[in-house]
Amino acid sequence: MKKPKWVIAKEQDKRAAAAETVWLFGLHAVRDALANPRRVKLRLVVTRNAAARLEEAIAQSGMEPEISDPRKFAAPIDPGSVHQGAALEVKALDWGSLADIALGEGPLPARIVLLDRVTDPHNVGAILRSAEVFGARAVVAVQRHAAPETGALAKTASGALERQPYLRVRNLADAMVELRDMGFLVLGLDGEAETDIETAVEGKRDRPIALVMGAEGPGLREKSRETCDALVRLPAAGGFGSLNVSNAAAVALYAVRG
Repeated sequence: MKKPKWVIAKEQDKRAAAAETVWLFGLHAVRDALANPRRVKLRLVVTRNAAARLEEAIAQSGMEPEISDPRKFAAPIDPGSVHQGAALEVKALDWGSLADIALGEGPLPARIVLLDRVTDPHNVGAILRSAEVFGARAVVAVQRHAAPETGALAKTASGALERQPYLRVRNLADAMVELRDMGFLVLGLDGEAETDIETAVEGKRDRPIALVMGAEGPGLREKSRETCDALVRLPAAGGFGSLNVSNAAAVALYAVRG
């Protein structure tokens, strides 16, 4: 029996993800990745100074570091990267399915952030940090037109990438529908929405909530807007000014805390 096209596509995506490697850089990002048993670690390049600072993490990881001259750093990363003398080649993390994470056990009602074409790795890294701080279950983005797992993203996330699930899905609207079917209240952030976020969640904080954030400028796509249960805005003191998507995510996660 011939496999459906969507099954073949899903298998291809999994094979591609398994083959993908990422170079993480910076002392914090490398230290946390070395300490993460879920990470498949392939090659560690460090200067002697960085090796001394990462001595304990390197020993615990069991890796044999490659010592490199800081003036001719051997890792194949952008020469402009602030690597602090440490770079680690790894496989991208596999966090499992959206359902596994969304329906998992936790001390608080589930919170999930969905990103609609947010492509800046620094913004996504900052959102991962906020998601970890406020106890979100995951940050979800599409496989295309979204920031992939990169060294720049990991460095901005400051270790959160090792602990905060970052899932990539084929279709964001389908993921939103899947979450709604699980009982999530799906709220889209829109600066021109009539209802503010705190009003929208009043009396509903015990429910699982998904927050959908659009890219700066274009905002949410029409399909994403239509799939939300409601569009909400962040309360503001005046009629001018706005937050970038990473700051808005932090404020929104605080506003819907359980």
